[in-house]
Amino acid sequence: MEKLGVGIIGCGNISAAYLRLGPLFKALDMRAVADINMEVAQARADEFGVRAETVDGLLAADDIDVIVNLTIPAVHYQVTRQILEAGKHAYSEKPLVLTLEEGETLRDLAAAKGLRVGSAPDTFLGGAHQQARAAIDAGDVGKIIGGTCHVMGHGMEHWHPNPDFFFQPGAGPVLDIGPYYVTNLIQLIGPVKTVSAMAAATFKTRTISNGPRNGETVPVDTPTNIHALLEFHNGAIVTLGASWDVWAHSHPNMELYGESGSLFVPDPNFFGGNVGHAGEDGDRKNLTTTDHPFGIANQDDNGTPRANYRCAGLADMAQAITEGRKHRCDIDLAVHAVEVMTGILRAAESRTYVDMTTTCERPAALSAKEAGALLA
Repeated sequence: MEKLGVGIIGCGNISAAYLRLGPLFKALDMRAVADINMEVAQARADEFGVRAETVDGLLAADDIDVIVNLTIPAVHYQVTRQILEAGKHAYSEKPLVLTLEEGETLRDLAAAKGLRVGSAPDTFLGGAHQQARAAIDAGDVGKIIGGTCHVMGHGMEHWHPNPDFFFQPGAGPVLDIGPYYVTNLIQLIGPVKTVSAMAAATFKTRTISNGPRNGETVPVDTPTNIHALLEFHNGAIVTLGASWDVWAHSHPNMELYGESGSLFVPDPNFFGGNVGHAGEDGDRKNLTTTDHPFGIANQDDNGTPRANYRCAGLADMAQAITEGRKHRCDIDLAVHAVEVMTGILRAAESRTYVDMTTTCERPAALSAKEAGALLA
């Protein structure tokens, strides 16, 4: 298997996960990192035994085939465009961009240059979500007709030392956490046809309660309490509740209702978990855990075993490049998800229905054998 040389732009917290997990995959060779702060880049490079580059140096490096964009979402479009213009494949953290127009521009540029663009999230490739996908594809609950999703809490100001960005346009719960939920819904059900929503920002400021800025308030300039309806092309109607204004709740992460049964899907923010099933008798049971490699716990998360295979989408893209096939975390999926999420915010602002102008294919399912073939 030919390895692709991988570079990273943006050496914040998430870069450590990519550098730690990248070597799990046989198509990836993590070679270099860059950041606008060279000291930060050098520290990360020293930590993981790769080289530090300036951003321009990384873009020009001959041994780098694909660059991972781990910058803040506000500059995702600009940086990914630079990567493509440098003649390299691009893979971005979520969300790919903040507007549909930016996404379509990147898609056209990549097509013109014969380059690939991929985007997180790739958690839908996890063992639990692929098990749910297999159950749907096998007809175990019949055609999906509806569902509910809830991702709710009380924001990041309690644990993040610099939470300002989360409460500004381009973030909020829909664009920050929504990609995991929307992308998983698309891979399970298919593309979205129309959205509607209502939204509010309950708290006009947030008070940081940790770190060196403890007690400082930050303004809230984007909706933080959103309730949306998604109508899918297959006819399913799904409720999505996304809020950072909720202190506690008892809603499950995701439930999908079929004509002959229901599926209970674990948190799309993670790769693993238990998938529940109930048939026409209403008797709910967890499906037997499969041997899918991306459902096997490989790290400890504060005492909880967790399956974490971040880089799976990047590895699938790298392998797809060498095999000449479509990769699963592809730009059509990412652009459609961006339109769904920005459409939700537009619908809430205008108090109307918003029809989608994009569509995409469901990404190919990832079997246990195919997942195993991605691993080193």
